[in-house]
Amino acid sequence: MHSSTSAHGADPLIQPAASQTAPRIGFVSLGCPKALTDSELILTQLSAEGYQTSKTFAGADLVIVNTCGFIDDAVRESLDTIGEALAANGKVIVTGCLGARAGDGGGNLVREMHPSVLAVTGPHATQEVMDAVHLHVPKPHDPFVDLVPEQRAQFSANFRGTAGIKLTPRHYAYLKISEGCNHRCTFCIIPSMRGDLVSRPVGDVLGEARALFENGVKELLVVSQDTSAYGVDVKYRTGFFDGRPVKTRMTELCEQLAELAAAHGAWVRLHYVYPYPHVDELLPLMAAGRILPYLDVPFQHSHPEVLRRMKRPASGERNLDRLLQWRAACPELVIRSTFIAGCPGETEAEFQHLLDFVREAQIDRAGCFAYSPVQGAAANALAGALPTELREERRARFMAVAEAVSIARLQRRIGATMQVLIDRAPALGRKGGVGRSYADAPEIDGTVRLLPPEKASKTLKVGEFTRARIVGCEGHDLIGQPI
Repeated sequence: MHSSTSAHGADPLIQPAASQTAPRIGFVSLGCPKALTDSELILTQLSAEGYQTSKTFAGADLVIVNTCGFIDDAVRESLDTIGEALAANGKVIVTGCLGARAGDGGGNLVREMHPSVLAVTGPHATQEVMDAVHLHVPKPHDPFVDLVPEQRAQFSANFRGTAGIKLTPRHYAYLKISEGCNHRCTFCIIPSMRGDLVSRPVGDVLGEARALFENGVKELLVVSQDTSAYGVDVKYRTGFFDGRPVKTRMTELCEQLAELAAAHGAWVRLHYVYPYPHVDELLPLMAAGRILPYLDVPFQHSHPEVLRRMKRPASGERNLDRLLQWRAACPELVIRSTFIAGCPGETEAEFQHLLDFVREAQIDRAGCFAYSPVQGAAANALAGALPTELREERRARFMAVAEAVSIARLQRRIGATMQVLIDRAPALGRKGGVGRSYADAPEIDGTVRLLPPEKASKTLKVGEFTRARIVGCEGHDLIGQPI
């Protein structure tokens, strides 16, 4: 889930209604939804303090770049964006995962590559970023509103109550429930950048969810590094929401989210769900339609020996059995997953095991990375590193199998009637539109291409639901006739 949102090209960065002399801050957000939620926190604070956001680097008093540092391509994109901002503006603050990475010389990687940046922070560092902004572009002073901070919420049309500014379209939003990860998978450096698991208080999470629903969000996407582990760090302690006790635990959180969503006819979608045994508790909620029957489960591989070398948690060798049990409990369940091909030591037999798993498990949506020796990852020290060409070849072979499985599963939907959340509908949908079913997360899965309605009175509006009869399949997308 890698995306780029910038202040010089994104509508969500609405200009605050401040004076003409208010300082302007350019902003670029790179990376996954977890990074996007960090950007939203920073933008909310900037808006609350009266800063404006600039649509161009050149017109800004300062530029903030929120970076991604997970894989080599993301590192290059982040470093290139920092360079562009420095060339166009000269005053740049860097935050995000890349800001926490060490360079070859042992110092900070960003400072080694771009020594003229004003400040560098790691991820989830709103206050550090604001401190750097205050140092270089002092906070605007407005004697009429400085003493009534709640008025600052009016500065942005995209400010959603306690939920703050969102960079997503108004009808869906990401809800981050925790930061960091307790696992030490050998291919991954995220814990070195984002730290150990820290769960947000359950009352805060539910308060933000309610604010989002009340402000028109129709799809809430729950994200973290490990959604299934929510509350482990605080021993599942009891928190409070609306005066009622609620355990800081995934099942109880989802039950409460389902109640909030039901009041607004909205969806709840879960991402980054490790297949721990207690995930089984969610299947009744999905079967009853209270949360979407969709699980984003990062399996990464199927062979026990590869999983052992990866140091993956959650009894990966039983994943096929777990999936079959889940589908028995909820036949509508859609599974999205990501995998890595060509890890050090991966044999052809182990890779074939992975291909067989994808076929047997009938993974609805699958992505695959060729193993990348990320600097600082323990897996780089493992024996049996594979040539780049072989890693890429295995990734291509994997995707050919995964896409065949995915398309076959999509074709089975032809003739069905599905609820579709509308993402695009020019001219009220008279010429059709684009939406998504419960099986499609934004940006990473397919879409439902909506044909022009047969009835002239039927209109399509962004952010609303329509029922559609599935009449065809095109690649990873369905074609639907609005009813």
